Amino acid sequence: MLARNPHPNDRRATGMINRRHLFGMTAALALLAGCTGGAGDDTEQSGEITGAITVLTNRTDLVDTALPKYAKAFEAKHPGTKVSFEGVTNYEGDVTTQLSGGDYGDVLLIPNTVTVDQLSQFFEPLGSVDSLKPKFRFTDEKAYDGQVYGLSVGGVASGVVVNKRIWADAGITAPPKTPEEFLAGLQAIKAKTKATPFYTNYKDGWPLSIFNSERSILDDPAINEKFPADPAPWQPGKIQYLTDGLLYDIVHAGLSEKDPLTTNWEGSKPMIASGKVATMLLGSWAIPQMKAAGSAPDDIAFWPFPYQTGGKFYSSIQGDYKAAVAKTSKNKATARAFLDFFVTESGFAADQQAVPPVIGQPLPKALQDFQNTGVELIELPAATTNAGKEDLIIKDSEIDLGGNIYRQKLVDIARGAAKGDKESYFAELNKRWAASQARVMK
Repeated sequence: MLARNPHPNDRRATGMINRRHLFGMTAALALLAGCTGGAGDDTEQSGEITGAITVLTNRTDLVDTALPKYAKAFEAKHPGTKVSFEGVTNYEGDVTTQLSGGDYGDVLLIPNTVTVDQLSQFFEPLGSVDSLKPKFRFTDEKAYDGQVYGLSVGGVASGVVVNKRIWADAGITAPPKTPEEFLAGLQAIKAKTKATPFYTNYKDGWPLSIFNSERSILDDPAINEKFPADPAPWQPGKIQYLTDGLLYDIVHAGLSEKDPLTTNWEGSKPMIASGKVATMLLGSWAIPQMKAAGSAPDDIAFWPFPYQTGGKFYSSIQGDYKAAVAKTSKNKATARAFLDFFVTESGFAADQQAVPPVIGQPLPKALQDFQNTGVELIELPAATTNAGKEDLIIKDSEIDLGGNIYRQKLVDIARGAAKGDKESYFAELNKRWAASQARVMK
């Protein structure tokens, strides 16, 4: 159930999906939500943990391998139950359609097309934020009006996946502390090795959206509240200038793949595992995949984003997809029991090297190694006063901040395939953002 990657038509999407796709799906939900009601409302619920349930998952790669062991463990704990996993490749699109139709299994991962004010239309409340927050991380990410509707199946940290053997061949054995040091390191890789210093995965698109996952580097716990109140986030020193600016500089300096139009996500895994590629900006969810893609898993490491505040690295941890109980389920007691088991007892998060959703459970080795680089892991609180305002500005401005379209144009400008330069494009983005921000925040 934990994501392999953030592609909207495959796995992960914690705010990192194509915004044009999102808006269309959200509109469809808004029109159809009232039709679904609660199909299970008039079905007698015994409260007994027994019978069969269906669990929808984005992890099509694990349906026939790892996931059945969790089902068997639950069935052994609760005799008389049966858990079936249904893999969905185009998870965001297909499950959104299923939500609108009213038939979407018993336990599922909440699609990002569902806005927070729609959560109660499709999912059962799991408890209040106040009651669940002391036990679970990320409880406010799928909560509304004080109620939690989804629990994370595991969390991810933001950072950079590297082949540390290639970086060492270029003379760098510790994470760069500044964008300038990072660029110098990539230049050294280009000069001293045969590896592609940085791989953007431009063609697949969604990896570019991960540049939007680094707000923690400024160590400002109020940044999500402040962001929609800022009319010009692409100004020097601000987060979009720092992150998108680094992407531009990498490409402009010729430190990324020669032809971004031919990149391939699946093909990139063995490339970084073998040392043909040195660096990718990805979440910590990618670590086990990259390790598994080659014969030298110890070459793969996870480093902080190359920026320090007050002499220290910071990385945000956030919940991956959130598991929920379908409002239309005819076996809610068993569904809820399985959700609780999967999140708290199954060991899935540890198996995936993810941040455990249960507070107090130890971090997996990959993230312990990450902490040993000197990075502090932090959770950034969601906006409250300005809740939802950022998404409204994104929609109005058509700048897909959590997507890839405007960053693909940024890459095109940086490589000379489109007109402009970094400053002119950032000025354009600031102008469009400011106009929409003024309308939304008035």
